[in-house]
Amino acid sequence: MSKKYPIISVTGSSGAGTTTVKSTFDQIFRREGIKTVSIEGDAFHRYDRAAMKVELDRRKTGGVSSFSHFSYDANVLDELERVFREFGESGRGKTRHYVHDATEAERWGTPPGTFTDWADFEDGADLLFYEGLHGAVVNDEVNLSALADLKIGVVPVINLEWIQKIHRDKKMRGYSTEAVTDTILRRMPAYVHCICPQFIETDVNFQRVPVVDTSDPFIARWIPTADESLVVIRFKTPRGIDFPYLTSMIDGSWMSRANSIVIPGGKMDLAMQLIFTPLVIRLVSESKRARGAFP
Repeated sequence: MSKKYPIISVTGSSGAGTTTVKSTFDQIFRREGIKTVSIEGDAFHRYDRAAMKVELDRRKTGGVSSFSHFSYDANVLDELERVFREFGESGRGKTRHYVHDATEAERWGTPPGTFTDWADFEDGADLLFYEGLHGAVVNDEVNLSALADLKIGVVPVINLEWIQKIHRDKKMRGYSTEAVTDTILRRMPAYVHCICPQFIETDVNFQRVPVVDTSDPFIARWIPTADESLVVIRFKTPRGIDFPYLTSMIDGSWMSRANSIVIPGGKMDLAMQLIFTPLVIRLVSESKRARGAFP
């Protein structure tokens, strides 16, 4: 955690909806004139697509069938920790991009399934924004949670998360339902041991709960819409959160516990704007004062 160069970390598994949350933060940054550097968790995978396939085959031969991108050792988390620490201290750092498909390949000039070269951050950023799988990891090797100033978990109920992943991977990556199902099953041990523990570290969690039947996510023809969902927002430390203000501003919302508010799914963007805009402004204002950027 740094007073000079703050870090916001959004953490959630594949298909959880972290990209949607990033979109809302981009609106806040643009409206408030905050210059940010964004990094993706995929940039810190240890293997490109071809090398990951080789590693998966090697581990299967050795009797290990649960290795996945969710696993700690499938990622260079020490590099991610170094980036967090360096940015917090100096506002500098490096990142790269993992190229998922042909559209991204055209943009970055690198084949799908590979990484771009590491490159320095642009100068003058007020804030670092991370979005990915491991932004709040605490284990024997790294403590990313301690280096981030605001940690947000995106955790739909599991059936909804699977539905979102199945539909995304089929539509955007051309995978079959069977292939995505195999990936989900292979990732389950690391989901339990590497992903879930992060959500006790996060400052705010958003959990979308569908109010339509999602009993069998593997045959669902549609992703439940925002209007067919509720969102539970849990604050790790409710002190300083103006719950009466939030419930008065968000129609149909109510408090379910002393640290939780439930809102209609279609109001999630509004809730995020109301909750995070003042927090972001305060983080950046305090950081500028610490740097002597203004009196």
